[in-house]
Amino acid sequence: MNKLKLSHSLVLTLAVMLLTACGNTKNNSDQAVKTAKTFPSAMPKKKVHQGGTLKIAAETDTPFTGIFTNTLSTAQIDRDVVAFGQEALFATDDNYQITDRGAAILKTNVKQKTITIKVKPGIKWSDGKEVVAKDVEYPYEIIANKQTKSQRYTGSIANIQGISEYHNGQSPTISGIKMPDGPNGKTVVIHFKKMKPGMSQSGNGYFWENAEPYHYLKNVPFNKLESCDQIRKKPLFFGPFQVEKVVRGQSITWTPNKYYWRGKPKLAKIVISTVAPNSVSQAIKNHKFDVADVINTQWTNVKNTKNVTFVANLALQYHYLSFKVGKWDSHANKNVMNPNAKMNNKSLRQAIGYAMNIDAVNKRYTNGLTFYVPTLVLSQFGDYFDKNARKYNYNLKKANKLLDQAGYKKKGKWRTQPNGKPLTITFAAMSGDTTQEPIVQNYLQQWHKIGLNVKLLNGRLTEFNSFYDKVQHDDPKIDMFLAGWALSTEPSPNDYYNEKAPYNYGRFVTAKNNRLLAEIDSEKSFDHSYRVKKFHEWQRYMLDQAYVLPVDDQYKITAVNDKISGYSKKPSWTGWYNVGFTK
Repeated sequence: MNKLKLSHSLVLTLAVMLLTACGNTKNNSDQAVKTAKTFPSAMPKKKVHQGGTLKIAAETDTPFTGIFTNTLSTAQIDRDVVAFGQEALFATDDNYQITDRGAAILKTNVKQKTITIKVKPGIKWSDGKEVVAKDVEYPYEIIANKQTKSQRYTGSIANIQGISEYHNGQSPTISGIKMPDGPNGKTVVIHFKKMKPGMSQSGNGYFWENAEPYHYLKNVPFNKLESCDQIRKKPLFFGPFQVEKVVRGQSITWTPNKYYWRGKPKLAKIVISTVAPNSVSQAIKNHKFDVADVINTQWTNVKNTKNVTFVANLALQYHYLSFKVGKWDSHANKNVMNPNAKMNNKSLRQAIGYAMNIDAVNKRYTNGLTFYVPTLVLSQFGDYFDKNARKYNYNLKKANKLLDQAGYKKKGKWRTQPNGKPLTITFAAMSGDTTQEPIVQNYLQQWHKIGLNVKLLNGRLTEFNSFYDKVQHDDPKIDMFLAGWALSTEPSPNDYYNEKAPYNYGRFVTAKNNRLLAEIDSEKSFDHSYRVKKFHEWQRYMLDQAYVLPVDDQYKITAVNDKISGYSKKPSWTGWYNVGFTK
């Protein structure tokens, strides 16, 4: 499983829970690191036997959508359930640097502004066909063709020469992608307008790290790809396992890919099936699954389970509160901000942040397994993280003062807009486990304390798929929402927050934000110290503007059957082919 491409620029499907943390940032972060050291990151290495069925839990309170291609899917759960067959072109080390241990080799030429991808001999799809150059090139056509409506077409991918002309219908091909040995060769050369400092890092967003079986999909019209059987029912992968059976939205059964290039997988079968978040703890205690993620709010219920090893890592993800201040222009392929939007007032946004009693929520619900993230760049990214950045610590007095000074006057219980009109703010939040409702109701009460009439969208929590449908399509009823990202392993925030990023769901656009993001990924940023400086500037700017308020990260724990060997949460893990039952 390629840790990056499963997470790059994806909406994080954390409908299972809403964990928040705040308060003393250093103490919480230190506690998280201390907690982290008590868990192994991989199962002990032991001899395994051939065969056996591995049962895995896919935790969600809604069916998975079943779009089994990274080029079109936006839901993490879809990637989770196909991780056993989906393998990226490149392997990484534990720092997410691309290595030569994967199915393809990457070479970068800064002077010529190119990368060269060479697929290794013997890499085959699960139908026995060789993975060829056209399979590496084809994903770019899928992503850039408007008929697919892929959200993967970002400003970063548009850095490829000729891809914007293809996207706009001005060219039938992408001129900047060459196959020097022909479509059935093994080599692809990609020409860029500018080279970027993160290109040696997996998850950089400037080139795609997966292939698609062109021979299998070529006769499917682009506008039919998302719904076709080749994607939904019988997808092809070149990873260790192949799809045997799909029960729509519920489960997938996998059997070994006999053509797998690393060798025969140890397991005879893998079955991954959905389980409701509220049932996870009981399922772990009853050993219903061999591999199941622990919901942090339920840790005390499962921590003493016997014959289970808890494996864990710090997640590259965070929850955030975002404010709707514009719309996505599908014709211009960019975000357009509305200066008159209800939430386009910095003092209002800041006050909402200061009113959140996140520390109290953390103490009550998360068992110390989540921690406050003060900026939109995580501490896992080392010196790119600005440890001195301003924080939105709980402060009702400051929240009230900001609103008073900005002209949000109280008229009875509720405040009015500066123009004197009534102010009602509609808040969207996802459904989840049993803690979700009380946590969300708590935040509503906090905002009510400062006189803001904040109401839940339709008066209730929103089902996950419906939530993201409404957020992505700029439902005019939504004023602010609570969501989350699974982050790329390259720390650039460009694909999340720039003017041309579909994932910039708040739709904020400013000249300074555009400039800072461009500088972070500029050729000047090949100088590490310069890039660090720009990362820090961007974090401080975003905190000041408060279009997106960071909330928390968490420690991700997985319960694994003691009889399993070969499973790991390390970035360098090469996947499921070596996982098996011990003798």
